[in-house]
Amino acid sequence: MFRSRPGRRRGTATALIAAASLTLTLGGCGVDTVTPQDARGEGGSDDKAGAAARRVDCAKAKCIALTFDAGPGKDTPRLLDVLKEKQVPATFFLLGSKHVDRYPKVVKRIADEGHEVANHTWTHRILTDLDESEIREELSRTQDAVEKITGRKPTLMRPPQGRTDGTVSDVSRELGLAQILWSVTAKDYSTTDSALIRQRVLEQAHGDAIILLHDIYDGTVPAVPSIIDELKRRGYTFVTVPELLAPGRAEPGAVYRPEKD
Repeated sequence: MFRSRPGRRRGTATALIAAASLTLTLGGCGVDTVTPQDARGEGGSDDKAGAAARRVDCAKAKCIALTFDAGPGKDTPRLLDVLKEKQVPATFFLLGSKHVDRYPKVVKRIADEGHEVANHTWTHRILTDLDESEIREELSRTQDAVEKITGRKPTLMRPPQGRTDGTVSDVSRELGLAQILWSVTAKDYSTTDSALIRQRVLEQAHGDAIILLHDIYDGTVPAVPSIIDELKRRGYTFVTVPELLAPGRAEPGAVYRPEKD
């Protein structure tokens, strides 16, 4: 099961996307996605927001983005300790109900330690099964809850199971949210075997990859230190999703997904 996917690209780079994006089919709807390479290509030196996000030049470095869905949870503080020790930034797609509202101090710590705080809806309902007002509520409740804790609304979201369509894209654009998919998944929701989670990630890793993990499952956090160590040994530089796209930036309503090598 491919757990988090797609919408429709709109905005300033329509021509670029039409030429270069990958068209997918999901639930009978054709959707376009934008790669990190294309996002970087559309960014310019006068794009201050994108330039500010660029700690690393991913057009030159071998970048990879570590992302965690559906937290925070009881193991997230331990994960943050690991990331701090190894000086690795990550992107956290947070779930509102029973997570953001249950662990506000952890949410604040994620933000304070320089990780990207992003939206994974309020109750993990499949957005393509909902009407426009229900989609808006799922996303806006988490936006508001995160802003209350961190002082900043997320600019990125990941739709549950990756399921999106034109309506989800329209609401995301309205709320200032870009949709972020992935190219590497360990399917850690299906196993507690940390060695297997590590193996699955390392077998799929590639330049410009976005790795999908969940910090709420028992086998995941124990696997992270060795995943980081091996990927660093292979020459990867860890970045947040905005850093991966910089000097381009994630446009609200658009759908981003790396292409595998």
